[in-house]
Amino acid sequence: MLEVIDIHTYYGDSHVLQGTTLQARRGEVTAVLGRNGVGKTTLCRSLTGLTPARRGRVILDGLDTTRLPPYQVSEAGIGLVPQGRRIFMSLTVNENLLIAARPSKKGRVAWNIERVFTLFPRLAERRENGGNELSGGEQQMLAIARALVANPALLVMDEPTEGLAPALVDEVGRLIRQLRDEGTTVLLVEQNAAFAAEVSDAAHVMHQGTIVHRSRAADLWNNEEIKSQYLGVPGGQ
Repeated sequence: MLEVIDIHTYYGDSHVLQGTTLQARRGEVTAVLGRNGVGKTTLCRSLTGLTPARRGRVILDGLDTTRLPPYQVSEAGIGLVPQGRRIFMSLTVNENLLIAARPSKKGRVAWNIERVFTLFPRLAERRENGGNELSGGEQQMLAIARALVANPALLVMDEPTEGLAPALVDEVGRLIRQLRDEGTTVLLVEQNAAFAAEVSDAAHVMHQGTIVHRSRAADLWNNEEIKSQYLGVPGGQ
């Protein structure tokens, strides 16, 4: 579904992504893990056209999206759940979803507003509430629902568990598994390595703007050296 080939992304003269290469298979959850500051959010921005790579290529389902503006990347099929949620606080839940909704393309899992309300009953209850009236967990639900109603082929989730209570982290994990089981391809960008290893099929570890390890998620969690050196996970955890 997604092939990232040797991309280099800069902020001014700051060289953040330094030859990042990875793949995400169709119908799987692929995790990108790493500590703060290694380039994970920059990777999300490069994939979605917000901060395009200067070199390298991003291929989505056979289409080169590397130089496309963000709205065309969205039309091509990449949806983003951004770090920090970034919902529209002055709009209601329903309005947040209406402005993002797009028709499904042939062959993709079809999402509409009523279907995401079935997925998130709490949002259905609060559909007329403003974004500023929602709890942090509800805002995260809305950020995910907003990405889904655009009917993406690939859902990019940037730190979706950040700031959430453990019970809500478990709920996000359940949701990610359900999306995968229903046919949505997910790229999960996370600092919470234990969570990501549990819900993902494949894992990539990022360090200083490049991928330093790739494996199936279960194999990563059994690799004490990689966990300790790049993820800050003490041995035995």
